[in-house]
Amino acid sequence: MLFSELRDKEVISIKECRKLGHVSDIEFDYCKGCIEKIHVPGRHKICSFWSQEPDYVICFCDIKQIGPDIILVDI
Repeated sequence: MLFSELRDKEVISIKECRKLGHVSDIEFDYCKGCIEKIHVPGRHKICSFWSQEPDYVICFCDIKQIGPDIILVDI
């Protein structure tokens, strides 16, 4: 899967049953050769300084399923 494909998917929390946003960045461990975390910016960002919600940094182990359109996370 390409990063551009991952970035287009919507991230949804299965605990709260709500949309968190879209993947904006990833943290990659070069030694292990795998993705460690994904970053999802808080919703309603204004000038990238103020937002109504915090940014989410989600460990890859908290990702439960990656589908064709969405990513389900357990956070």
